[in-house]
Amino acid sequence: MPAGAREPHFVRSFERGLAVIRAFDADHPELTLSEVARSCDLTRAAARRFLLTLLDLGYVQTDGRMFRLTPRVLELGYSYLSSFTLPEIAEPHLEQLVSQIRESSSLCVLDGDDVVYVARVPTRRIMTATITVGTRFPAHVTSVGRVILAYLPDEESDARLARADLRPLTARTIVSADVLRAELRRIRRQGYAIVDQELEEGLRSVAVPVRDRDCEVVAAVNIPVHASRNSVESVRRDLLPPLLATVARIEADLSVTGRARGASRGTGTHR
Repeated sequence: MPAGAREPHFVRSFERGLAVIRAFDADHPELTLSEVARSCDLTRAAARRFLLTLLDLGYVQTDGRMFRLTPRVLELGYSYLSSFTLPEIAEPHLEQLVSQIRESSSLCVLDGDDVVYVARVPTRRIMTATITVGTRFPAHVTSVGRVILAYLPDEESDARLARADLRPLTARTIVSADVLRAELRRIRRQGYAIVDQELEEGLRSVAVPVRDRDCEVVAAVNIPVHASRNSVESVRRDLLPPLLATVARIEADLSVTGRARGASRGTGTHR
């Protein structure tokens, strides 16, 4: 099939409607008709039809000029989370971990080339990045993403790195595919990942893979900390052991319920 071509079943209008919803984000909670049209590469007439349809369905509201999403859009994500056993299994264990270490912790899965946060227990401490359930980051630059990528078959992780946008997000970001491949091999040997201020200055994070009862890596749990309060060595010494213990308890529960429903495909353990 030619590059950019679509299968006969592909519904272009549905793709464009989803693009209109995705045009709204933390940086753009409100948009005008013209801004939606520009963001989605639509004509004003097409953007207006999509917005008015979403308005009729209750997913969008407007004051006549500015459009914004309504809480009803959460139903779209809830349909996924309600059929996905892993977050509900993990959350009590994350709460126990957070009460012990007094740092935030999250559960993430791989979705395409990104990691998506599917469960999160925060602390009162505020990081620069606003992270909630549904937040996405490029997998290759996060501890949770790297620890999942490390257990993919080599050919799959190589393909992901080949198409990854390796632009530097900070002065410490690894921007070499060869260096990243070596890092993934090291993570696979040691069983955990530490990312030191590559996603955001001042942010360190440690992550451990989560396996189902078939020993497939289906997710990862992390602990992010401020670099000013925690050295890499203290992260390894003080936070990694309780994180490993927490993941072991999650995996024990998963072994009873079976393979995590809805987990990303292609994240099997590489041995």
